[in-house]
Amino acid sequence: MRDKPRNTCGLFLASWRFIFCLGFVGVLGGEEVVFAAAYPERPIRFVVPFPPGTTTDVVARLVAQRGGDRLGQPIVVDNRSGASGTIGVETVARAAPDGYTWGLGTTTTHALAHILSPKLGYDPVRDFAPVALLGDSPYFLTTNPALPASNLKEFIAYARANPGKLHYASVGNFSVGHLSGELLKKAAGIDMVHVPYKGSTLALIDLLAGRIQLNISTIAASLPQVKAGKLRALAVTSQKRVPALPQTPTVAESGFPGYQASLWVGVFVPARTPGTVVGRLNREMNSVLGSAEMRELLADQAFEPGALAPEAFARLIRDDTARWRKVITDAGLKPD
Repeated sequence: MRDKPRNTCGLFLASWRFIFCLGFVGVLGGEEVVFAAAYPERPIRFVVPFPPGTTTDVVARLVAQRGGDRLGQPIVVDNRSGASGTIGVETVARAAPDGYTWGLGTTTTHALAHILSPKLGYDPVRDFAPVALLGDSPYFLTTNPALPASNLKEFIAYARANPGKLHYASVGNFSVGHLSGELLKKAAGIDMVHVPYKGSTLALIDLLAGRIQLNISTIAASLPQVKAGKLRALAVTSQKRVPALPQTPTVAESGFPGYQASLWVGVFVPARTPGTVVGRLNREMNSVLGSAEMRELLADQAFEPGALAPEAFARLIRDDTARWRKVITDAGLKPD
């Protein structure tokens, strides 16, 4: 009995389909790897949602210059300020997830904005992939030397003796400086009136003139006046003292254990950016921040470099959001 003839044409087609499918799967699985190997092939846009010359802008430009050297492509800073940084951040959320648009984010834009603005044009968690924590800038509590308080304990005693008569400044309602003041009020059991300003310069002018009694601002904004003896630094809000003024104690050291407040700054890219690209950028950013030259340059801005993996950075954002939400609720604050 003769064997049935084999359908060689069918076998050939079936084999071809199998090989094609394997190749197609291979292309899909390797697409991200190939993309990461070639990345970057053109200049990168770095959206900074604050005006030129601010501490965040200076930090971003330092990172852009040295990051561009490591990546072999220029990183162009694009300042898009407005609405406490949310306008520029929304631009990043809507960009293509290809690694060629970065955004600078802060405590304000990613931990506070959506608490205070339910109709925010972006979701700080869903719409972004955290790349790297660049570091943080703590706040100084500064007074006019004419005020009868040489340290924070004396200031608290003075505030308790004058309930509702002292005014403290920040750069705006619901800024980290504002909420730091509310946190202090609750911890110390004092009553002060918050005065929001549109910028740190205006607050410093009124503090120097004695029209307000306390200013809560980033260290870089107050440091020159403190070093010149025109202002008195009562305490720093970070967990540890800062090298710029090592003699100034922390709020926690001044009788309020656990008190901590700072403005962290980090790099984000749009959600769905390839994970291999995010991983490479994290390594490059951490290498830039780890150099002795960069640490010295950031110290001039009273900025403490940070280094976190993307997952740890995402966790920091979630934890900070929960902490500040409680401060806002406890203080009975409501958005304007």
